[in-house]
Amino acid sequence: MTFREFMQENGYELQTTFWEDFSIADRFGLTAILDTFNRAFKEWKEDYKFLTELTLVLNHKIWQYYENRPDMAALYNTLWEQADQYAKENLKENELSYYWEVTD
Repeated sequence: MTFREFMQENGYELQTTFWEDFSIADRFGLTAILDTFNRAFKEWKEDYKFLTELTLVLNHKIWQYYENRPDMAALYNTLWEQADQYAKENLKENELSYYWEVTD
């Protein structure tokens, strides 16, 4: 099952290309993953729905690599923690409710 199919099965319709963007970066290594995160986070952190989806993708990437590529899983975990912390500190009211509902 693809990430898109998994999300649809759980009632979530993807709104971004974050999964594809990070999947491309995966092929080029840790620096590319970090660069992709930095660009996506800078551009979209103020959009609560895109920020939510970014954290979903990062979380799934941790699980994708935790057995076979612990270095990648560790980087994705660090990036997820950064995005998750930002969301918790900056989203308010309905935006934070949306974040919790979708990521729960």
